[in-house]
Amino acid sequence: MFVRRLLAIAFATGLAFAPWVTALAWEDELFSLRSRWEHTTTAMPEARRATALDALAMEAKALSEAHPEAVGPRVWRGIVLASLARESGGLDALGAAKEARRVLEAALEKDPRGYQGSAYVTLGALYARAPGWPVAFGDEETAERMFRRAQTIRPEGIDVNAYYAAFLEDEGREAEALAHARRAVNGPLREGRKASDAALRDQAQAMIERLDND
Repeated sequence: MFVRRLLAIAFATGLAFAPWVTALAWEDELFSLRSRWEHTTTAMPEARRATALDALAMEAKALSEAHPEAVGPRVWRGIVLASLARESGGLDALGAAKEARRVLEAALEKDPRGYQGSAYVTLGALYARAPGWPVAFGDEETAERMFRRAQTIRPEGIDVNAYYAAFLEDEGREAEALAHARRAVNGPLREGRKASDAALRDQAQAMIERLDND
């Protein structure tokens, strides 16, 4: 409703505010896509997630192609593809992971901060989870570099610290993992990402309990 009202005003004033209204329009679409991703990854039954994420990935692709200069749609396309890779199996997962990496690295060429660090967090998870060469691009050193870059941008982020903690635990660096898990638990929930941040916070709390009892 708000966007439609702005469109009417811009038309009445000779489209003087057309670039601003266009930006608001894609942000409105991105908000909708992000909300549905949030629901899919936190509330939808696992058996239905891959199909839903595949549809969201196509929608994110269309949105990023319609607004090639905007970084947000590109980064969110990469996030959706990374989520699809996590929920899929076999070659489908590998294909989605490779495409997510390509999209996110292209986004970083336009925005070195990676949309407030989100591109770096997602790339870190992709490099940590993917098989290594020659099957894919997995690489622990690159994964850590991505997580550290995200840390410099958003050091208290729940997602930044939760994913980095999971990586560190897998690497056998339990003391460091605990430190970042505690930072994740104490981090602020982001507006529009409360459900996914809360889920990551729960995972970090479970890690703390598990490692503290070892």
